[in-house]
Amino acid sequence: MINGWQEKAAVLMEALPYIKRFYGKRIVIKYGGNAMVNAEYKDAIMKDIVLMKYVGMKPIVVHGGGPAINEMLERVGKKSSFVNGLRITDEETMEIAQMVLAGKINKEIVTLINKHGAKAVGLCGKDSGLMRVEKQYAEVKEGNDTTRVDIGLVGEVREVDTEILDVLTDRGFIPVVAPVGMGPGGQSYNVNADYAAGAIAGALKADKFVLVTDVEGIMDSRGGEKSLISSINREEAERLMEEGVITGGMIPKVECCLQALDSGVERIHIINGTVMHSLLLEIFTESGIGTMIEK
Repeated sequence: MINGWQEKAAVLMEALPYIKRFYGKRIVIKYGGNAMVNAEYKDAIMKDIVLMKYVGMKPIVVHGGGPAINEMLERVGKKSSFVNGLRITDEETMEIAQMVLAGKINKEIVTLINKHGAKAVGLCGKDSGLMRVEKQYAEVKEGNDTTRVDIGLVGEVREVDTEILDVLTDRGFIPVVAPVGMGPGGQSYNVNADYAAGAIAGALKADKFVLVTDVEGIMDSRGGEKSLISSINREEAERLMEEGVITGGMIPKVECCLQALDSGVERIHIINGTVMHSLLLEIFTESGIGTMIEK
């Protein structure tokens, strides 16, 4: 029994330097992927976020909701199409996406955080002018040529007004942000949650930006077998995208990470939210469990 107590004490002592380092610091957490679907994983992540709050950190959650949007679109008989990981969004799809993101999913996350003892407030990018966007086009490469593809009401973040986030975090609340941006004339735009979270992290000059998804991190399969890249810098990430090692849905994740680095975020982590308490393992331990991207 004594050994068991000592092991528990050792875990706490390992966490102490990180608690001290990030006390009072803002940490942006992008929450998405299949970690949002499984109730057990979802509950564990919310507990991690609440613990972060109670040891003095200031977490800000930006969530996705792709699987739930897909499910709702299927119910109404609409097929989902993507270009470079970005959803093609017509007016009907935008209406459904806003309903699912800012209504259903956002309030589910707020409820879970509140259930575990913290105070969460749900927002979307239209609240208080938090996230102003312009129409985004997808760029498709074919050989040496690049074509711009119109993907509808998809927004690219141009301005983030952090005032509402500053007010909420300073008063002890956890903001939970749905990735719906405000375009010209008040038009709602669907914003890729990775890009939204990266833009918010950059505008806040967040001390840490963590992407919680359903993959272990950036994988390298050039040797024949997939292996996790535990640490990478900006130049290496750009080269891996050019070489086609980073593909599909990982492209917007890495691009948003690079944009956040440009805006002043020092370290970014991509972790697997289907690993129980992955946030705590990444933030409070020396080794971490995913891919860290730094300047």
